[in-house]
Amino acid sequence: MTSMERKHEMCSPFIPRRNSLRKTSAEIVSEARQSLRVQSTRRPFTPRDGHRQLFGNSSVRADQDNRPPSAFSLHAQNFDAPDSRPGSGTRLSPLDHKPKFPVPSNAEDPFKAFPKPPTDPLEVKRGLPGARARLLRAGSLTMLSPIEGHVDVKEKLNPGLGKKQPSAKRLSTSDHTEVRSGSHRPGPRRTASESGIMQPGVDSGIRPTECKAGPRTGPGNGDNSTSTEGDAESVVWNNMIAPLLQQLERVAAGSSEGSLDRLCDLCNGLHGALAEADMLGRRCKRRSGILRTLFRLIDLNSARLNLHIAKLCLALCVSGNNLLNICKLIFQISRSESNDILFQNNSIIDTLLSILSNEDVSSSGEALLYCVGTLKFLSGNSAILRLLLDKNCIGVAQKLIQMLCTAGDTNFTIAGHILVQLTASLRNLADHPDSRPLFVSHSLLSELCVVLRQHRKDPDICTNISRIYSKLSSYSECRLALAQTPDCYQLFLELLSKHHQKQDLVVRLLFTLGNLTAKSDEARLQLFQCNGCMDTLLQLYNTYQCRDDDSPHAHPQKDPSSLSEPQVPPLSVQEGEDVLVKLVRVLANMCIHPSVGPALAANTTCIQLLMETLELRSVQESEELLVNVAATINNLSFYQEQSSVLRRSQLTMAKLVLKLVLSSSMDAVLEATRVYGNLTQSKDVRDFIMQNKVHQFVVTLLDSKSTEMCFSACGVLTNLALDAPSRVSLSAEGAATKLVDCLKDFGPGDWQLAGQICQALWNMIGGGSERLLDTQERESLLEILTTYLDGEEALKWVENEDMRDYHKACWELEFLPVAQKLMKMLQPADWTS
Repeated sequence: MTSMERKHEMCSPFIPRRNSLRKTSAEIVSEARQSLRVQSTRRPFTPRDGHRQLFGNSSVRADQDNRPPSAFSLHAQNFDAPDSRPGSGTRLSPLDHKPKFPVPSNAEDPFKAFPKPPTDPLEVKRGLPGARARLLRAGSLTMLSPIEGHVDVKEKLNPGLGKKQPSAKRLSTSDHTEVRSGSHRPGPRRTASESGIMQPGVDSGIRPTECKAGPRTGPGNGDNSTSTEGDAESVVWNNMIAPLLQQLERVAAGSSEGSLDRLCDLCNGLHGALAEADMLGRRCKRRSGILRTLFRLIDLNSARLNLHIAKLCLALCVSGNNLLNICKLIFQISRSESNDILFQNNSIIDTLLSILSNEDVSSSGEALLYCVGTLKFLSGNSAILRLLLDKNCIGVAQKLIQMLCTAGDTNFTIAGHILVQLTASLRNLADHPDSRPLFVSHSLLSELCVVLRQHRKDPDICTNISRIYSKLSSYSECRLALAQTPDCYQLFLELLSKHHQKQDLVVRLLFTLGNLTAKSDEARLQLFQCNGCMDTLLQLYNTYQCRDDDSPHAHPQKDPSSLSEPQVPPLSVQEGEDVLVKLVRVLANMCIHPSVGPALAANTTCIQLLMETLELRSVQESEELLVNVAATINNLSFYQEQSSVLRRSQLTMAKLVLKLVLSSSMDAVLEATRVYGNLTQSKDVRDFIMQNKVHQFVVTLLDSKSTEMCFSACGVLTNLALDAPSRVSLSAEGAATKLVDCLKDFGPGDWQLAGQICQALWNMIGGGSERLLDTQERESLLEILTTYLDGEEALKWVENEDMRDYHKACWELEFLPVAQKLMKMLQPADWTS
């Protein structure tokens, strides 16, 4: 081959091409080396709120007067003692007339108008006004002996029954004579006997015969089943329930050490006795008396005891104001992290999840709010988080979301408040690896998009959901589920535009979009084709581009068609930079698509903003941002269409990138070298590099132990060697010798790199007139090529069996063609021609 023929066969400018092989698992390795590369970044960090409250200081609800409070006082007087009205959720209209009762009236104290049982002689002796006063009086308690051995309730029942009958559902007369005490004021004080709690030696006023009344099933045919049931319930009441209630009040009046433990045991015993007798729910006729006793115990102010009380009250199906106050009580307990252990050792979480599954938002919305608020606090505990997953908390949340989305409430009222707590709970649940398949199987990623659409004006809800997506979109199965949600890209863009001033929301939505576009060409195109996509992204870019007031870019001239610049609250440089890092990553990923890349390369505003960032920022302070900007420029420089703005600005871009090459950051150096690998297709850029002696630095990169750095440096040298004067300068720097060393060191493990080294060497020594390799270097290169061109032998060096097919393909397509040309050129006959 003559020197002229060799000159015409000189390799064209280096353009790293995308791998054309059929995709295999091993392509993950080569993906980072492609000219168009996906960018990665860290997930935004969310510090945990040290204060457990419904709405944090950053919430838009923090300053609202009508928001539900996180702190409140709860006492027995706040509860409605009877709580015997059916919980239908429907209130009857008031009567037009006021009925007159055949009893005297007392305007000052209506309780005095009704006859009362005799006063408890113990109370008279102590001089206290009633059971409540004795309960509230601390430090005068005495310890009673434990409850006697438990006896099966069935043995207490009338033996003539044969088997347990359904409990009576009619309320006894005594239930209708109980008077409701105000929920916000103390009711009239009553003695223990007035409250329906039996005391030793005192007539409780409750007789088994009170349960005998019942309807007949037919005329003339006496059916005493209801009476029998009443007798059975009375037996259980007198023999088991009433003694437990007595002991509760007596132990509460004591002050000996261990009283709280005893009260907790008694509550558990009462719960078990009621369950065994089938008297939980609203089936027990004397339920009001039980609730009155339990409510009074709340004033002892013990978190552990109150949790037992709350569990039993919920098992008795309290409703209305009492349900709300019990949920508040549990919420209050959960506000202290030191109480988390109490929830781990108590089945109250099951009860809370049951409330969320069964209560209606319209009638029990505030109670649901405090239930979910409790779960939000508890889900911050890793041990309880595991329990919540095991108890199907995510399934319950999904049903509650559907219920809330049909409530038609989208304006900062109760459904919105609940969703703030619920989405915050899901945000915590998303931290656990086992939650991911549950989010997918319950379609929660799509459900949350529905919530975003309905509550797009609510920054609290939108921010919480953005945090969920930010966490889950890092995982392939969750990305797929989210990407399959109709119009999610358009929704995210609308939220970015609407809440552009809310940095924590913006940065997480951009991070999610970056994840979605990282691996999917379809996602890249769908996002780009959304209405107003580039306007929204570039407007955000311009908004968060931190400029000094005295900077020439402080008030940049914009294209008349560009959007007006929105204002954002004062941000730190780091907060603004976090947004830009995530946003530029989205641009870098989008332009990988062959239909999107040319459009972005032709977008003047996009290129100007990228160049401005390079000019304004230093590598030392903004390393990740500048690396992402350089990666985006590299991807855009792949497209050399006439419409490319970058093509017309290559020299300016090369000058801006120079500070990355000269920095101490190896990531910045690597990315800048990749950029030069594309920009050096331009003669002006090549001349700039040689004039500023950048080629010397590029040659030193061949000494790097990083194959990626060597690959990028080889790309630049391949293009620089197109010019004869440059080849001499490169040879003077020892470029050819270093290339041969790289081929020897890295070739067997990286055939793509080996092929690129051969291409650089071909351009350097293929001019025909120069002798850039001495005899020893030429012989060494021939020996290496002879060895490497033996495919069967070369592939034996691949130890990983899974990678063998991939390496074989790289050897055949990337290395073999150029190595054969180089080998032929080095034959002795050619050198003597």
